[in-house]
Amino acid sequence: MDTQEVQMEANSITIAIAKWMQEFLTGLGVPEQWVEYTKLIVLLVLVTLIVYGLQFLVRKILIFVFKRVGNISKLSFMKYALENRLPHYLALIVPYSFIRGIIPIVFYDFPSFIKPMIKLTDIYMVFMVIWIIMAVIRSFGGVLQEKPAFQNKPMKSYFQVISIILFIFGAVVIYSIITGKSATAFFAAMGAASAILMLLFQDSIKGFAGSIQVTTNNMVQIGDWITMNKYGADGNVEEINLTTVKIRNFDKTITTVPTYALISDSFQNWRGMQDTGGRRFKRALYLKHDKIRFLTDEELEKYKEVDGLREYILAKQKEYAELNKGTKSTSIPLNQHRITNNDLFLQYGTHYLRMHPKIDNNLTLLVRQLAPTPQGLPIELYTFTNTTVWAEYEVILSEIVNHFVSVVKYFDLMIYEESSGSDTYDIYIKENVK
Repeated sequence: MDTQEVQMEANSITIAIAKWMQEFLTGLGVPEQWVEYTKLIVLLVLVTLIVYGLQFLVRKILIFVFKRVGNISKLSFMKYALENRLPHYLALIVPYSFIRGIIPIVFYDFPSFIKPMIKLTDIYMVFMVIWIIMAVIRSFGGVLQEKPAFQNKPMKSYFQVISIILFIFGAVVIYSIITGKSATAFFAAMGAASAILMLLFQDSIKGFAGSIQVTTNNMVQIGDWITMNKYGADGNVEEINLTTVKIRNFDKTITTVPTYALISDSFQNWRGMQDTGGRRFKRALYLKHDKIRFLTDEELEKYKEVDGLREYILAKQKEYAELNKGTKSTSIPLNQHRITNNDLFLQYGTHYLRMHPKIDNNLTLLVRQLAPTPQGLPIELYTFTNTTVWAEYEVILSEIVNHFVSVVKYFDLMIYEESSGSDTYDIYIKENVK
């Protein structure tokens, strides 16, 4: 049976059903002038009920099948397919086929409505196909995100790009359905409006270009801690999509940043610190200049009992003894190389940090002297903790700084501190004795 014969058979069935409905309603006493409208209303109600029933039944069957297959095969795709409502969209195929076939029967008495209603149904079919494809793609995307290589990728941005492409193709198909023209005519019409479209979708275009560069260069991943002072953002990246990046700040507020801002503006990504496993800290103590002095031999003997100083003192004494051999007058300290209390403080600080269990000795570790300032001589602690957890880092940092502040006095040094205006001073007056 060829296509023409099938069409003739369908037409005969349509005519038969239409005549039967007309005779049935006439027999019920419906006035002749209202028969056509009554028949239309009755058929529309029946079609609506049948469509909802078919969709409900097919959807329930598909959900049962997906769950059953998922439980037996343990495929995670089935779980994501249910989350993305793939059975719901697939269940629309049967009602669509039923509606398209029943339109000539429903609108038999209104033939001018048949073609527009078929076009409207076909337009709905275009959206239905896009929904099904996107549900399948999102389900596969969920499977990919279970793998370590894709966990931090901005999958939502990719889905939005695919969705835009699908809707563009959908718009072409809808244009062809409505006008009956080919896709070439659509693109010719769009060429004239391209400038307006680029203006309307400039943020999406910029975001698309930005998301591609961000992903290609691996600049930002989901979960990265980034800082963007321009936007007041300081926290972890929660979501990257086509137009925006969602950042949850440490105060639990959320900052939304345009995706293209990651390319056009500067930002700080702390991923390198997190990957290293150690977080840097540097603090400076300002020592008073006039408290730095040479140490006597008796004092050096006392400091030899401090852990980490004995070897240093012995090595320096030997080195300076060689350098001081040519000195004519040894009674003047200026003519000699000698150890200062600040030298020992620096050495002690280095030893203390190297022995600290919370300091990473594989990374840079310095206790260094910076350029003198009016507030004193800066002694900077520059090192890395062996943890990146913020709360732990702050505890370690405070303990170390407190320790250094406490030991300064044992080296006969003093930390510079500006007067608050309410400090009290002990003043001793020496009386002249005649």
